[in-house]
Amino acid sequence: MTATPSPTMEAIARAVAEGRTGDTPSARRKLLDLWSATGVTGDPLHRCTLAHHLADLYEDPAQALAWDIRALDAADAMTEQRVQEHHADLSVAGFYPSLHLNLADDYRRLGSFDAAAEHIDAAGEYTPHLSRDAYGTLLRTAVEQVAEAITRRDTAKRASAP
Repeated sequence: MTATPSPTMEAIARAVAEGRTGDTPSARRKLLDLWSATGVTGDPLHRCTLAHHLADLYEDPAQALAWDIRALDAADAMTEQRVQEHHADLSVAGFYPSLHLNLADDYRRLGSFDAAAEHIDAAGEYTPHLSRDAYGTLLRTAVEQVAEAITRRDTAKRASAP
């Protein structure tokens, strides 16, 4: 199956790259504009990707949590067909380790350790769906780090967090 280029996904990638160079306010504004254009009932792949990256642009774990919940909700609405239209090597299950990891980390930073533990367990259940590459290793390591921080009841931001 050949991937279909998406102007929305390309715009998201440009905004995320801008945010990674340090222009968080501009990146956030662009992603929020795309969120408004997509709408709460728009393409679940776009909503998931937007919300996932928007969460990373907020220092406040409560604000990040709101976006991470939106990302998980959108992932639950995605189909394998839609994900593979975007990229043939992707699967919906491959999204869940990162989505649950982010929720676990948000809840942990907010001191809600029971909720954090539920999501870190869910992230762990989905890690077999991760690829055996640098990204998969990065996520597996982060799952272990957040699990340890939950056990310690540590609410500090992780140095390796986005």
